[in-house]
Amino acid sequence: MSQLGRLKRVDLRAVWANEAEHFTPWLAQQENLGLLGDTIGVELELEAREKDVGPFRADILCKDTATDNWVLIENQLARTDHTHLGQLITYAAGLRAVTIVWLAHRFSEEHRAALDWLNGITDSDVNFFGLEVELWQIGDSPIAPKFNIVSKPNDWSRTVSEAASRGELTDVKETQLAFWTAFKSYAVDRETTVRTTKAHPQHWMAMGIGRSGFNVFAVASFWDSEAESFDSHEIRAELVLSDRRAKEYFGVLQEERESIESALGYSLTWYNPPDKMMCRLYVRQPVEDLRDQQDWPELHEWLLTHLEDLHRVLKPRVLALELPGAAEPSEVSSERAA
Repeated sequence: MSQLGRLKRVDLRAVWANEAEHFTPWLAQQENLGLLGDTIGVELELEAREKDVGPFRADILCKDTATDNWVLIENQLARTDHTHLGQLITYAAGLRAVTIVWLAHRFSEEHRAALDWLNGITDSDVNFFGLEVELWQIGDSPIAPKFNIVSKPNDWSRTVSEAASRGELTDVKETQLAFWTAFKSYAVDRETTVRTTKAHPQHWMAMGIGRSGFNVFAVASFWDSEAESFDSHEIRAELVLSDRRAKEYFGVLQEERESIESALGYSLTWYNPPDKMMCRLYVRQPVEDLRDQQDWPELHEWLLTHLEDLHRVLKPRVLALELPGAAEPSEVSSERAA
């Protein structure tokens, strides 16, 4: 049997002597934001470092590409303190929809409990994550970072309690919530690269693909779009373009239709309605009855497989899309088709 190495913890200050000058620039690199995003399950797109957001100033400002909401990251290469906790609460109070990520060397028990409490009393538009940062090494190997979650939102209990309090959990919505909750668990168990998002009582789940104004959607609809009937149902995997120049980007992708569909191994529906800014390309599967939970594992497998296909084939193309004279950053529409 080969001899195994031993993990050795490395002092954070040995690598990042100064938080603002060393750690923040390191974390702002896309590959390192990707590591953080993998840990919390959010597709992060860097907006700025040391950025003013209204009266506030965040160490790192990102967008959650699945929702286009702000993600504010506060760094602390020390034990958590009341000052940083106060800053986080101020951010949350001043922004309509935001995810707050507090990174620290060590979390005190009272600050972990405070984040748990905040996640319990705020609605689903405001989310708090607490993560501890570690560095590890085996022998003379390169030093590796590790993020450990110590506090995160409780998606299931929060979604159920909010929907119930608004009287929204009809039979259909209960089915939708249960379907997406089960799908999220299914995806986590498969260790997929697709980052599922919070389950809601609605017919879709939106996920990021690495760029604002572009999303992949998993759809489970009680409306069969081909039969134009509620008597049968359907599931879909989609790429949705909602950028203000969505139709132009759609045209660029459509020029590559043959190579895209060849790489996927199947045809897509290319939907570009003249009266809407948003467009999408998708693959669909008819379903006899979405209420039949015995079929859910098969439906979840189909959705995850085709979402992975869209990520594999379309994500590099989406990230490389350019238009002459394109403005920055993308302006994202909240428009969503049924």
